[in-house]
Amino acid sequence: MSSTETTADSKGPILLAAPGFTAWLSEARISIALTTYQAGRIILLGLRPDGSLRAHERLIEQCQGLWTNGAEIWVSGKTMLWRFANAVPAGMMTQRGADRLFIPREGRVTGALDIHDIGHGMFGDMAAPGPIFVATQYNCLATISDRAAFRPLWRPPFVSTLVPEDRCHLNGLAMDNGVPVFVTAVSASDVQDGWRDRRQDGGVVVHVASGEIVARGLSMPHSPRLHEGRLWVLNSGTGELGVIDPRDGSFTPVAFVPGYARGLALIGRYAVIGLSRPRHNQTFEGLALEEALRTRDAVPRCGLVVVDIETGQTVQWLRFEHTIDELYDVALLPGVRQTEALGFQGDDLAGAIEPEVV
Repeated sequence: MSSTETTADSKGPILLAAPGFTAWLSEARISIALTTYQAGRIILLGLRPDGSLRAHERLIEQCQGLWTNGAEIWVSGKTMLWRFANAVPAGMMTQRGADRLFIPREGRVTGALDIHDIGHGMFGDMAAPGPIFVATQYNCLATISDRAAFRPLWRPPFVSTLVPEDRCHLNGLAMDNGVPVFVTAVSASDVQDGWRDRRQDGGVVVHVASGEIVARGLSMPHSPRLHEGRLWVLNSGTGELGVIDPRDGSFTPVAFVPGYARGLALIGRYAVIGLSRPRHNQTFEGLALEEALRTRDAVPRCGLVVVDIETGQTVQWLRFEHTIDELYDVALLPGVRQTEALGFQGDDLAGAIEPEVV
């Protein structure tokens, strides 16, 4: 039996965690933020003062992309891009023992861009650092605009024009020192919805600065991340975490995970990976992941796994037993024990008055 359970109704516990999960959070000195598209939530996982697990959530419709530096959170919804800012001074806590309280400070109406990964930094002719996100519907990287829904920054050379047709299913973004370096796409298609025909082996990794495809033959790749000089990618269609060598395009699997992998954050020797139960539709059926699970006599899970990237072994896990079936993104807040966020309605917002220090 797990050491942590969260019960909501007669279905039993929603959340189960491995016996050592809370100890690992404490030793790593992190809390975790994750998003779920299907259930429309941002979920903040941390530790109460007594060391038990606390899951705090806020509703955001079709919540996907997520970025945080510990002081701010940018997160995408169906038609909005939201910025939350921390209001707890260093060394202080809320009444419930949280050392971060994120308050919604900015909402941008983007329309249905299907925003996936989000970074933060500078690119192209941006006047100041800001959010850089994957506008999947338009096959491009983009940022916010004060005059329009978004401002396109870059698109892969194989996409011939800026149109709302989700041709290649651009989804993942790897940043380095505030600059976009690599992106992932399910295919290099240049026709509307063409990526759906290339789910098994059409996946690519693209170098942003040059526009060159540095890796091919992947299966629905997601969540590229640069960590300690290596490019990590989730090869979601096969259920593998692995490393891409941009020099020769090779993919070296490091670990198999029991679910549709999407959402990756790395700290030290550990990778925190989001898992989803694949939907039974044309998007997910027929992937190698199905056979890989069958040969291991396993069923797909929704939750998190913590993988030791030096050994490939899963060292901790957390599982949503029901209600939540799909996760999209995962982010870590180093040095943070417990996190809360205010919603968009209610009396708490009336007191969210924090004058700027000048």
